[in-house]
Amino acid sequence: MTTLLYITAFIGGLVTLSLELAAARLLAPAFGTSELVWSAIIGLILLYLAAGYELGGKWADRSPRPVTLYTIVLSAGIAIGTLPFLSRPILRLATAGMSAWNLGLVAGPFVVVLILFAIPVTLLACISPFIIRLAMSDVRASGITAGRIYAISTLGSFLGTFLPNLLLIPLWGTRRTFLLLALLAALLGAVGLWHSDRRRFWYLSWVLPLLLILLLLPPGAIKPQAGLIHEEESTYNLIQVVENEAGVRFLLLNEGQGIHSIYAPQQTLTGGAWDYFLAAPYFNPPPYPPEQVDNLLVIGSAAGTIPAQYTAIYGDLPIDGVEIDPAIVAVGRRYFEMHQPGLRVHIADGRSYLQQTETRYAVVAVDAYRLPYIPWHLTTQEFFQEIKAHLTEEGVVAINVGHTPDDWRLVEALVTTMSTVYPSIHVISVPNTFNAIVIATVQPTDPANLADNLVQIEDRRLRAAVQSAQSNLVPVAPGGTVFTDDQAPVELLTDALVLRHLLGVTP
Repeated sequence: MTTLLYITAFIGGLVTLSLELAAARLLAPAFGTSELVWSAIIGLILLYLAAGYELGGKWADRSPRPVTLYTIVLSAGIAIGTLPFLSRPILRLATAGMSAWNLGLVAGPFVVVLILFAIPVTLLACISPFIIRLAMSDVRASGITAGRIYAISTLGSFLGTFLPNLLLIPLWGTRRTFLLLALLAALLGAVGLWHSDRRRFWYLSWVLPLLLILLLLPPGAIKPQAGLIHEEESTYNLIQVVENEAGVRFLLLNEGQGIHSIYAPQQTLTGGAWDYFLAAPYFNPPPYPPEQVDNLLVIGSAAGTIPAQYTAIYGDLPIDGVEIDPAIVAVGRRYFEMHQPGLRVHIADGRSYLQQTETRYAVVAVDAYRLPYIPWHLTTQEFFQEIKAHLTEEGVVAINVGHTPDDWRLVEALVTTMSTVYPSIHVISVPNTFNAIVIATVQPTDPANLADNLVQIEDRRLRAAVQSAQSNLVPVAPGGTVFTDDQAPVELLTDALVLRHLLGVTP
């Protein structure tokens, strides 16, 4: 029985940590993966664990029998198995709330879904104190016994840290990951009941075939919607490809509130934020002919909209795309015709790539914006210094940033930060969106350069992009904190921006 108790401690730790990580992936299609979401998950899980440790200790003293422990373990498996089914309609309600920017429809389901985790996590937390009570044969060795059990449980948690995101979810998806964890806990509980109480084992054994049947059933779409032609879960994202009646394809990630790439076979310009990256180099002093754009780096290349536009206008331009999620790159090649001859895609983080390459670029486009957040480490003074070191003498960097009609503080903070590195900053407000493109130049430049450089441009698509950029320039004064690697409150600003917009409060 001692060996089985140690196995129980290990699997209990594994399932608990795996469940916490899987919870984030369950919530991501509706709420994203921001630090706010992670903080809520971790905080409530810790509360449930604290309650479970207290409850488990009292329970073990009242009924120090293996049959009680393994009934708890099997019950935890049942509770885990219900999570993906109980949460699905609630998450759909939250998705509707996100689309309508309705705070009540977002916050309510978020709280409800997290409360659903109370029962399975609390039951799992009961396991360790219960095992310690059952394994305690000599009070003089109680410290050794407790330490060994916590060590074994922590080793299980260590494995559980990597298992969901690196293996289970990419291979089988979130719903089946929950069912696998449920089956593992239920199977462990059943084995324990077989050894401690055969009658109760037969009474509860129906759980195992039921979970197995649910596991083998086709999972269906996670977020069904019109025009969905592809959906998959990667190590990093829920990825969806949607096609409209005109044959235009859109790449959606996680909560789906932003379009990350677009593919329109018959047109180059999209009418979205991507078009304004084409205008970035023409802030340089005239004459600046298109021939001077001789290469491009895209950090956050996604399914390749910006590389496709640059290739359509400049020909086989050398382009380096940096994308952290290899599954997005595969989707880009399959559904977005991301086969440009000059494009090389690097699976890496943007800053890691900059630290490894010695190439200097005419244009660096940073489009790692995932509504409503930008990765904070791609907004700092040190990051822009690294980019400047990789720009040519007339190089430019352009970054996609979010704002609301009444709150430009994040844009202002980026302007402030970039102004410490570059002599000139320009801001384009993308029409009919919550996007702004912030452009910085190595040389001192003036907005009037756009009009002066238009005479050098013959391509009508490029002329249209530059003219639109000229029409949508907005003055943004520096303001706020300079973001550094030590302090970059990007998510704090973004959360405040979103909350004020939802509440209709003007800053």
